[in-house]
Amino acid sequence: MTFRTVTILGATGSIGASTLDVIARHPQRYRVHALSAHTRMELLAAQAAASQAAVVVVPDEEARQRFVDSWQGRARLPEVRVGAQALAETAADPASDTVMAAIVGAAGLPSALAAARAGKRVLLANKEALVVAGRLFMDAVRQSGAELLPIDSEHNAIFQCLPHGTRASGAQQPAPGVRRLLLTASGGPFRTRPLEELAGVTPDQACAHPNWSMGRKISVDSATMLNKGLEVIEAHWLFAMPPERIDVVIHPQSVVHSMVEYDDGSVLAQLGQPDMRTPIAYGLAFPERIASGVGALDLARLGRLDFEAPDLARFPCLRLAFEALRAGQGACVALNAANEVAVEAFLQGAAPYTAIAAIIDTVLQGQTQAGSRLDSLEGLLDLDREARARAREALQRPAGRAAH
Repeated sequence: MTFRTVTILGATGSIGASTLDVIARHPQRYRVHALSAHTRMELLAAQAAASQAAVVVVPDEEARQRFVDSWQGRARLPEVRVGAQALAETAADPASDTVMAAIVGAAGLPSALAAARAGKRVLLANKEALVVAGRLFMDAVRQSGAELLPIDSEHNAIFQCLPHGTRASGAQQPAPGVRRLLLTASGGPFRTRPLEELAGVTPDQACAHPNWSMGRKISVDSATMLNKGLEVIEAHWLFAMPPERIDVVIHPQSVVHSMVEYDDGSVLAQLGQPDMRTPIAYGLAFPERIASGVGALDLARLGRLDFEAPDLARFPCLRLAFEALRAGQGACVALNAANEVAVEAFLQGAAPYTAIAAIIDTVLQGQTQAGSRLDSLEGLLDLDREARARAREALQRPAGRAAH
């Protein structure tokens, strides 16, 4: 049994909270070193007190003061570090050996990359680390000897189904004997809604995921299936798999989390309850298995498992993601940046749901050659900023505000 010291980046989100839940079930195996959060300082204080974290990281001085105010009446205050640089330094801090990278969006990229460069066991729940910086990130993993374990349920499922001995992070070619990766998707809340009604759906409707409990941004991404498109890009980098050997299948029950098809016709699938504590526990304890708090799967009660091909007219964001992957890393940066801007506008009531795909398409069409900027974090973040600016410009045009 290995004892691990864990840093959780994005502790107050759903992944962070689930990680703390699993850790609390195994105090003899895990100790929390550091927690980070962006806005929810009262919750961060409660988490830090319960887990006895030695360090917390907050974005600015105002957040630091709110954290200190929230700490009143508790025992010794943890060390409070402030700012983006402190976040990256904490991710690389030798006081912990395991980093849960769960900050949502491109904001989580620098700290996840810092953890990889420091040779940590990186539990990767931040999609953008690979979508925006796939080659840079995987090079860092290989050069430092980091251990990269995917936490997204789909990639974690594939990782579990790959051949024994070929699952080490940093692969540069597909596992031998593997024909295809099949990522499953629930289809979200609008899988059967008439297409003509999509322009009028509300943020609350888009965030009402039928199976998973997630944050609002990722819930919208699930509704558009852009989330699945990002996972296709991640799978390409994690498993060195070309786009034409990655497929997506809609599976409304969210019980089969993904599958691996082999050259002999065998298909291995990983099944389980739709609860992120399962892949989190797998990542924390790998190669062992520990209790996660997730209940047993009752297949007899479930009764049936359904599958269908995705309708790209209903889910144009999935098509755009495949196009971006084939176009290269610069297009993937633009895809992610444009989506973040468009989803934020939708959640704020400034754009209709159907404008999300339209904005992404516009930004991808205006994508220029990235050149040497793909070779550094600074260059990639520069491309990200440019794509966001183009997305905001597109939102101001009548076509960006209209329903498509």
